[in-house]
Amino acid sequence: MDGHGRRAQGLLGTGNPGSPVSGKPPIAYDWYREFVATLLAGGHYTWFSKLVIAGELAIGIALIIGAFTGIAAFAGGFMNWNFLMAGTAATNPLLFAIATWLVLAWKTAGWIGADRYLLPYVGTPWKPGALFTRRPFHAEAGAATAGR
Repeated sequence: MDGHGRRAQGLLGTGNPGSPVSGKPPIAYDWYREFVATLLAGGHYTWFSKLVIAGELAIGIALIIGAFTGIAAFAGGFMNWNFLMAGTAATNPLLFAIATWLVLAWKTAGWIGADRYLLPYVGTPWKPGALFTRRPFHAEAGAATAGR
């Protein structure tokens, strides 16, 4: 078992009898504890930890260069929520608040970074960009080729 599995066992409480005050493992919600236990029992922590690392790296790079800021902030907030569910407090509540503010301010944040150039090309759900906009079919061009 690698270091990631040992950390997950510690959060689950299988490697640690519990906190000295309450005797409970740090994961407070049974359904989330079962989710982590399933990952451990099936050995899924080997690929899941790599997925978490890749996700954190992608989110960090996207936020630094300002590409797809709203989506990256939402994904970062979702990952942060999972860390909070697992019982790790640290600075996560503050980071979750910052991620929420970034999601709400994505339009303004998009003018500073790469979103300024990406969003007009890719678009948003309510306004497709140049990549997804169909060019109108000209009747003259269709009639000129139909007569040949």
